[in-house]
Amino acid sequence: MAGGAVKKPVNIFKLRNLDEPSQVFNWRLWFAVISFGLLGAARGVDEGLISGAFNSKNFQSSIGYSSYTKSEQANIKANVSAMVQIGSVAGALLAFVVCDRIGRIWATRQLCVLWVVGIAIFMGAHGNLGAIYAGRFIAGLGVGQTPVVGPVYIAEIAPASIRGFCTCIFTGFVYLGIVLAYFTNYGSQLHLGDATPNRWLVPTSLHVMFAGLIFVLTFLQCESPRYLVKQGQDERALRVMARLRNLPPDHAYVVGEMGAITRSHHEEIETTRGAGWLGILREAFTIRSNLYRVGLTIGAQVMSQWSGAGSITLYAPDLFALLGVTGTDETLLVTAVFGVVKLVAAVLCALFLVDFIGRKRSLLLGIGFQAVAMVYVAGFLTAVPGLGGDTTDNSYTLSAAELGPSKGAIAMIYLSGFGWALGWNSMQYLLTAELFPLRIRAFCTSLAMTFHFANQYGNSRAVPNMLLPVADGGISAQGTFWCFAAVTLLGAAWVWFFIPETAGRSLESMDRLFSLPWYQIGRYGNRDADAQDRAAFDSVHHLEKDRSNASNESNESNDSSSKAAV
Repeated sequence: MAGGAVKKPVNIFKLRNLDEPSQVFNWRLWFAVISFGLLGAARGVDEGLISGAFNSKNFQSSIGYSSYTKSEQANIKANVSAMVQIGSVAGALLAFVVCDRIGRIWATRQLCVLWVVGIAIFMGAHGNLGAIYAGRFIAGLGVGQTPVVGPVYIAEIAPASIRGFCTCIFTGFVYLGIVLAYFTNYGSQLHLGDATPNRWLVPTSLHVMFAGLIFVLTFLQCESPRYLVKQGQDERALRVMARLRNLPPDHAYVVGEMGAITRSHHEEIETTRGAGWLGILREAFTIRSNLYRVGLTIGAQVMSQWSGAGSITLYAPDLFALLGVTGTDETLLVTAVFGVVKLVAAVLCALFLVDFIGRKRSLLLGIGFQAVAMVYVAGFLTAVPGLGGDTTDNSYTLSAAELGPSKGAIAMIYLSGFGWALGWNSMQYLLTAELFPLRIRAFCTSLAMTFHFANQYGNSRAVPNMLLPVADGGISAQGTFWCFAAVTLLGAAWVWFFIPETAGRSLESMDRLFSLPWYQIGRYGNRDADAQDRAAFDSVHHLEKDRSNASNESNESNDSSSKAAV
């Protein structure tokens, strides 16, 4: 090349070129990201398995399901499905204390233990509803910590230019878990059938496999450097960061990154004078920029969960049956393909969107797909009200004219899953993990995930009852989807006005996004922060130039004095 210049490797997944050395993108980084990304499978496996397990005839027989009324059956199904979510509310709250007290590594180990213990109780319940509820609640205590521990650790070790991609690997494993769960349900039904006693235990064992694998992998990983800085272990943090970056500890990139982390943490400590939990609460809720961030993350959880896509994942077999898919095997197969669609969308989002076109555009694109799908399905069910009856025993037969629109509605369910994976389900973890200062990051992420699981519980608990006809106390299937469509459109407007772009920024520079008045942050925060970045860069550049000129003048003066002396 001309002038002997060395061509730097091009990373097509970056929104911005931050000039990281090529050694930064090494196998240790990817191994750590994948190891903690696997935590996403906890939610995915449960969401994909529970509906298929519950719908198996031998599971229903074990709890005497047919002896209950339709309303009682809806409540039992909702309770069994949603008990992990209610346990996860407590788990997400617990994650803050555990993460900050024992670190990200040990937090992962203890949540794996809770996860396995809960699933073991669930599998050994032998039809006892009380034990089933208890086992799933305990499993939820572990599962509820995964979206706190996983994304926080990944965001804290990932280089700024690919932080979105790395954090979305967690989301990708959510869908990998869903796909494996769906296909395991389908394969078990196809090859074992309902005649096999306790057939539902075979797919449920996926929980134990994933928890065991993650537990083992933690012994091959290092603690987060940012957590070590918070604990005052600066030298160990430097060694770990150098190992993750595959650079020597005295390399300028490592020294600069660790210097920014240390300065930022010391500034936070100085601001709060080292106060304990009360100081963390005060910092989160009384500092205007932090309060805005708390509101953003809580709002994201409310909007995303009540847009309905999460409950579609949980009750996919029932909803496909509602739209005209017949037969248990066919329903499970269509559901499994739905999981593949969401996995593909998550991969596309991670590779080509969040760090390439940015978080906000990716989120709006996903919400757009989701809104189109919800409006279509709601309109179809309104036009064919016979399908909006009891989803557990729907005897309505589609006419020839209705078959085409029915297939279109099924395709729209796929589109809603595609949009959910591109948008809300990726962003709700990514934004939560990267917005907050180090001192309050674990607490605020834990708080956001508490709202996540509380809303997920409320939605998953309500949907079986919402789908019931009005005469049975529900709002009908069409009313349910019109509700989802309205929330999705409201979410699009909320994102447009209030969420700023965070792609390409270091975790320590996020404060600059929130320096404007609250009503301008979503529209102009990123532009203003870029201006501050340029001003800071120019200031440092001019300062270094002035120092260099002063040094040169001093050297010239010394040379003149020496010559005069000679």
